[in-house]
Amino acid sequence: MSNCCSNSSNPNKDDQVEIDQTKAVDARYRAAAHAKEPCLCSPIEFDTKLLKAIPDEVIDKDYGCGDPTKWVRLNDDILDLGSGTGKNAFICAQIVGKNGSVIGVDRNTTMLEIANNASELVAQNIGYKNFSFKKGSIEDTNAIQEDGKPLIPDSSVDVVLSNCVLNLVNYSSRKILLENIKRVLKPKGRVTISDIISNFEVPLSLRNNPDLWSGCIRGAWQEDLFLRDFKNLGFKEVKFAEYSKNPWKTIDGIEFRSVTLTGILCD
Repeated sequence: MSNCCSNSSNPNKDDQVEIDQTKAVDARYRAAAHAKEPCLCSPIEFDTKLLKAIPDEVIDKDYGCGDPTKWVRLNDDILDLGSGTGKNAFICAQIVGKNGSVIGVDRNTTMLEIANNASELVAQNIGYKNFSFKKGSIEDTNAIQEDGKPLIPDSSVDVVLSNCVLNLVNYSSRKILLENIKRVLKPKGRVTISDIISNFEVPLSLRNNPDLWSGCIRGAWQEDLFLRDFKNLGFKEVKFAEYSKNPWKTIDGIEFRSVTLTGILCD
């Protein structure tokens, strides 16, 4: 068993109460915004030409398990869920061009500060600013703001993108997360989601490890259910556009691997 992301022993297997991992995730990613942590998700190579416009601090403190930006197109309006320090958003900004747009949503104040501090330089480097960042939980993009409108309006984006963050959401919040992904998409909108999945269900006794929750492991969607849930949500052509043949980690006989799921919202 390989697990550089675990620092504590498993809880009692007889414990039938699932933990709320929000505090563990927030604490770990807040720390990771100050000092790079190699154990968070799995490293991936991006187009170096698109990285040139982005400050090193953004790149060094970005965490993910795939490159969902590969399926973004010119003129798309993008919602980046769990945008972190902004790397994926800044890459998308260049792909969609000045007539497209990118909104990043993250609840981690420290990472949002890094993204916002880098915004002026990135805009200067690419010649325009078509991106912005908002503070909020990725499952609650319908949260009403001071102006009386939801954080992200209905039917407002062409693509919902995320990179290794859906697995950080509490199991109890998955339904509203999926409903909000569908809500914000325009007709025939698309998803491109890189994440960690498991080949078998992760048992409750293992899910109750805060270190493994925040390390992108214990909240992994079960492989067949990940596809099923998006199909049931009303997406077609749902598939793993990328699928890591070799597991990223194997823990207690359960294989965890990175994938990128894509799909198109039905009419």
